[in-house]
Amino acid sequence: MSDGTRKPKLNPDKRVSMREAIAECVKPGADLYIEGFTHLICFAAGHEIIRQGIGNLTASRLTPDLVYDQLIEAGLVKKLVFSWAGNPGVGSLHALRRRSQSDSATKLELEEYSHYGMVARLLAGAANLPFYPLRNFKGTHIPEVNSRIQSVTCPYTGEVLATVPPLHPDVAIMHCQRADREGNAQVWGLMGTQKEAAFSAKKVILVAEEIVDTSIIRADPNRTLVPGIVVDFVVHEPWGCHPSYAQGYYDRDNAFYVKWEEISRDPKTYQDYLSEFVHGVKDRQEYLKKMDQGILHKLKARPRKCEGVDYGY
Repeated sequence: MSDGTRKPKLNPDKRVSMREAIAECVKPGADLYIEGFTHLICFAAGHEIIRQGIGNLTASRLTPDLVYDQLIEAGLVKKLVFSWAGNPGVGSLHALRRRSQSDSATKLELEEYSHYGMVARLLAGAANLPFYPLRNFKGTHIPEVNSRIQSVTCPYTGEVLATVPPLHPDVAIMHCQRADREGNAQVWGLMGTQKEAAFSAKKVILVAEEIVDTSIIRADPNRTLVPGIVVDFVVHEPWGCHPSYAQGYYDRDNAFYVKWEEISRDPKTYQDYLSEFVHGVKDRQEYLKKMDQGILHKLKARPRKCEGVDYGY
């Protein structure tokens, strides 16, 4: 990728199991990026990483929430690269807090940016640029604690701008609503930095709620956010985002996020959860069988179709 070129990843059928995709792409010491902003956060992938015990990870993401906290509690993360972290709408990430305290025996290395600083790193990575300039850090103290934030003088105006280095994760995991077997991914609703993460990463695991024929993808081309040429593996994993949500498929399990505050405060109850719902199941389907089926039925999205368009000429 250093010369600006990228070999297309062409394969008529990239479908594998989650276990196979994680084993092939996520290696000990890898730089990991599990994408998702509010929805399309692939908890199923995080749980499989924990089951396989792949450690010494550098975990990057704009908004690490519960799935990254679970990776941290499992002892698999050595460094967190982020711009905000928390249990959305509820409070702290308690594994992260415990491992960020000065007296922690397993203290995490933290590398913090602003939201746009992280976006800029992905943009630079996706475009194969050596850095990305931005004004975003004026008036903040973040550069004082992050030596990777540097500066450059604009050759046109003389203005001094902050710069951030490109982000090239070893593997990015993105979840989408539907894809074909070649890895052409369609997303609607909040898109986050799915496209930027996919184009900046060395390997891409695409997880989809639904696998459809390529003819359906081609019939609605503007909804294709990530093309199959950058995707290494395709995993079909319905409900792969729970307790997060997938727009049009199921809603966010808000009750889980509230309940998680108490579960995660105590290391014992935290480990009990991981033992039962992560280590205690072999895959996502077994995880779903442990869920209250009434809750899953309640979370299932009610149809609200958008009107199609005519692509004819």
